[in-house]
Amino acid sequence: MRVFFFVFVAVCLSACASPARAQVEIFGGYSYLRPSLTYTETVVGCTVGVPGCPAPTAVTAHPNLNGWELTGVVDAYHWLGLAADFGGNYGSVRGASAHANTYLLGPQIRLPGPISPFAHAFVGEAQERIGGAITTEGSYIMPGSSNALAAAVGAGLDIKILPLVALRPIQLDYVVTRFGSGTQSQPRASAGLMIHF
Repeated sequence: MRVFFFVFVAVCLSACASPARAQVEIFGGYSYLRPSLTYTETVVGCTVGVPGCPAPTAVTAHPNLNGWELTGVVDAYHWLGLAADFGGNYGSVRGASAHANTYLLGPQIRLPGPISPFAHAFVGEAQERIGGAITTEGSYIMPGSSNALAAAVGAGLDIKILPLVALRPIQLDYVVTRFGSGTQSQPRASAGLMIHF
């Protein structure tokens, strides 16, 4: 699904080169995500199948992850555009590094003006990674990585501060993923700057 990025870049370049000159918006800024992250934990020194050693257990945590978000939008009409959204959020779970990345694509609608609210709906891929670590309780968090289907719906507000620059004080998204056999729901909040060209 990361091919979305290359498709979007190609669309942006062709739109900018066209005589009609479609409007392109690029947003970049800070992102906060609180995912439902599931990892495998076992007892240090235990081998699976050895008598007296418990089986590894699946543990779900909800860490606070900080990172970035980058969104590009090509306007198809005055209020409707095609958006590609990419995000990376990082942190830790009980001493183990945790990463969550999203690669999303979908429509965005906005009300143009000096204060411009918008809403979008995205589908794509999410990736979660956790590093190995020994906890203070003597258990071992096993490293792992997985990809899953992802979707997001959200809205935000842009405030024009310069002719080609807008401040995005808030964008809130509801991100849904399908890791394993379950569905995970997580909030995401972003803020930053948007550039029109």
